[in-house]
Amino acid sequence: MLASMKSLVKRYGEQTVVDQIDLDVLEGEVLGLLGPNGAGKSTTINMLCGLINADAGDVVLFGQKQSTKNLKIRQGLGLVTQDLTLFSELNVYENLRYVGGLYGLRGVALKNRVEEILEFIELKDHSKKKPKQLSGGMKRRLNIGCALLHKPKLLIMDEPTVGVDPQSRNRILETVKKLAEQGTTVIYTSHYMEEVEAVCDRIVIMDLGRIIAEGTLDELIKRTSHESVVNLTAMNPSSELTELIKAVSGVKHVSLNGNKYTIISGVESGNINRITELATQHGGIAGISEEKGNLEDVFLTLTGKSLREGDM
Repeated sequence: MLASMKSLVKRYGEQTVVDQIDLDVLEGEVLGLLGPNGAGKSTTINMLCGLINADAGDVVLFGQKQSTKNLKIRQGLGLVTQDLTLFSELNVYENLRYVGGLYGLRGVALKNRVEEILEFIELKDHSKKKPKQLSGGMKRRLNIGCALLHKPKLLIMDEPTVGVDPQSRNRILETVKKLAEQGTTVIYTSHYMEEVEAVCDRIVIMDLGRIIAEGTLDELIKRTSHESVVNLTAMNPSSELTELIKAVSGVKHVSLNGNKYTIISGVESGNINRITELATQHGGIAGISEEKGNLEDVFLTLTGKSLREGDM
């Protein structure tokens, strides 16, 4: 267990922003943290990082109790902030060297680590440029590089792809995957559902200061989805085939448009093989596919709102 939050509470005046959170972060995982505006995500991250203290409950990180006074524990943390934290008058190399020095790296060790990070974030050819000369995606990658210099055990990435183009976004997601392969534990927040689906091993959804769901993507979909949709293109559609499909166990609705059937079934009814067999016996099939739920569906079901309705 890399980190553990137990009965965590944070209040601002009479408002409870984080309300009795229990959450474990497992070593080596990429944990997605989702929630609409005001869900309490940023406050939770701030308590985990030791930037603010909890009003109740405990945060244990790397086997130590976290607090604003525990500076040593921060040596194992890396934080990629949503707002870029770069020095505008320093070039890429100097930014990395300066931050590395803040973490206590010196001499050859610092030089070698900066070179490693430049390679990792693919900015070696741009090392003499200042941030204002970089694209939005390059700035984001430099921001990530600064958080990696000291080889943190836990990297927290808060909206690391804000304002970047699709190509840069893909490069950042590949960076997250590489970090996970190297054993770095990552907490990842984003308002892009497809990013979380692509990189996260486990997902936690917060709303109104509480954790309302957690699990793998498949587990969350199974927990909240009650129906699946099968699209079948038949070679020889007929009323007889329609009635046979309707009679299959678990099928709730069948509609036919031209030669394309839309079949709604209960989740995990296991009837797609039987439907395929029937269509094959009655002239064959030109194509069949099953629509699965996605994280957006889960989020809407649990919170009643779209993640993009507000900022993270």
